[in-house]
Amino acid sequence: MSDSAASSSVPVPSHFQTFLAFDFGLKRTGVASGNRLLRTATPQATIKAEGDARFAQVEARIKEWQPDALVIGVPYHPDGAPHENTRRAQKFARQLRGRFNLQVFEVDERYSTTEALASGAKDADAASACIILEQFLRSLQ
Repeated sequence: MSDSAASSSVPVPSHFQTFLAFDFGLKRTGVASGNRLLRTATPQATIKAEGDARFAQVEARIKEWQPDALVIGVPYHPDGAPHENTRRAQKFARQLRGRFNLQVFEVDERYSTTEALASGAKDADAASACIILEQFLRSLQ
């Protein structure tokens, strides 16, 4: 995993304290909540939906958690090259920005699922979202 977690060149404002993170997948999207103060993430129930049904569940999570911003894991090949899922995750990030009018930060999430599985996680999607969010939180000043 790269130490430069936030691939977005946009600085994270210091008043942004709470975050909701997503590990986007075609069938399942892992979710985690976390905050800047503790720099830890807590797994949430994985969203098992596609298309508009996924966005309805995302909206419910945003209403429940009231995050200051969102964090999306964006996968890349080991050499850093983008692939089809890279583009899908970036499209999901753009859709979140447009639908919910929240700032969205993208994180290089290479190996997060492998790391989640290696740790014995029961829900690899939610565990991956935690890894993504904790990586992002560690990158903050």
